[in-house]
Amino acid sequence: MRERPTLPLFTAPALRRRWPLVAVVSVGVLAGGAAVPAAAGDDSGGGSGSDASTTVEPFGTAPDGTPVERWTLANGDMTIRVLTYGGVIQTLEVPDQHGEVDNVVLGFADVAGYASDADPYFGSLIGRYGNRIAGGQFELDGTTYQLPLNDGPNTLHGGPVGFDDQVWTATPVGDEDVAALRLELVSPAGDQGFPGTLSTAVTYTLDDERRLSVHYEATTDAPTVVNLTQHTYWNLSGEGTGTINDHHLRIDASAYTPVDETLIPTGEIAPVEGTPFDFRESTAIGERIRESDQQLLYGQGYDHNWVLDRDDDGARPGSDAEDPLEEAAELHDPESGRTLTIWTTEPGLQFYSGNFLDGTIVGTSGRTYRQGDGLALETQHFPDSPNQPGFPSTELRPGEVYDSTTVFELGD
Repeated sequence: MRERPTLPLFTAPALRRRWPLVAVVSVGVLAGGAAVPAAAGDDSGGGSGSDASTTVEPFGTAPDGTPVERWTLANGDMTIRVLTYGGVIQTLEVPDQHGEVDNVVLGFADVAGYASDADPYFGSLIGRYGNRIAGGQFELDGTTYQLPLNDGPNTLHGGPVGFDDQVWTATPVGDEDVAALRLELVSPAGDQGFPGTLSTAVTYTLDDERRLSVHYEATTDAPTVVNLTQHTYWNLSGEGTGTINDHHLRIDASAYTPVDETLIPTGEIAPVEGTPFDFRESTAIGERIRESDQQLLYGQGYDHNWVLDRDDDGARPGSDAEDPLEEAAELHDPESGRTLTIWTTEPGLQFYSGNFLDGTIVGTSGRTYRQGDGLALETQHFPDSPNQPGFPSTELRPGEVYDSTTVFELGD
């Protein structure tokens, strides 16, 4: 197991208490656009800092005419491009074991792709509630809330107009050592049926150790439920190169949450031992994906939440843990030699094996995406938690702060 990373986080001290949740990724992408002076920030980042830069350029408009920006964060041999539309990580480039640089995430070449009904949440920030809520309904403090349905009988990823379809406000907050971008969004009370006005900030921080930190913060003026995540699709061989079935995956989880035919958890926390869901040892994704297991049939592959083996309580609201960042998973591509290691403060990890990519989507490289051409590893609280009293709570109340981090580190 690798040493737990220590990352500079550009956040106000008042927002570093409850809900500790963080995400980090290592990247490399071609920089472009006009240079933007970095805001003053934490100077504790590693490395010489001589290569850290943040630039911005116009990138079309949202469907309502709002201008969209594309920000490029670069540091050493890593670069990512981030859109203010949906907070999307559009490209993420990093060298392989031979020094060849590739984009290793799936996406679209323009805003229209991300705004279309065909978008499977490529690279997006997900909110207010990542994953599914059964029947689009939950009860909180004696009041029942009905959300719009957008996934059969359920609500998925916050509803039909979630955070992935909003234009976020971006502010550069890096320094000479790290490239960092803070994205902010205010979701008014009643947005997609959720109670409370939710103020959300997400900071992407790129250091020179091939790590990208995604740090989530949120506050509310009324009781509500929150489950934020990042929905990047990975292919460590390179975007558009084909299947990820030969990638090897390890998930540090002894249990998972089985689902019904609509992919809603049954409430059971089941052991992975003896099932196709046992990734405690690194295993090729395609090795068991075609087994006649009912859970695989429901999802047409993997589309489930793993219950991570954590030393703490899973960073529930009110947790006193100061730094509960723990290793959750490792993805390795034998062909390129790239390895993606994920640390998180979250109690769960949704592994989705790209089952519903069907060859109708054209990606950033001009190639089409077919089933299994990318996978998502979404750190999160569990699906349907508002209706599952046995799951870690996703309730957030006035005076509390949702504070979450996940780390994706790319090595070769």
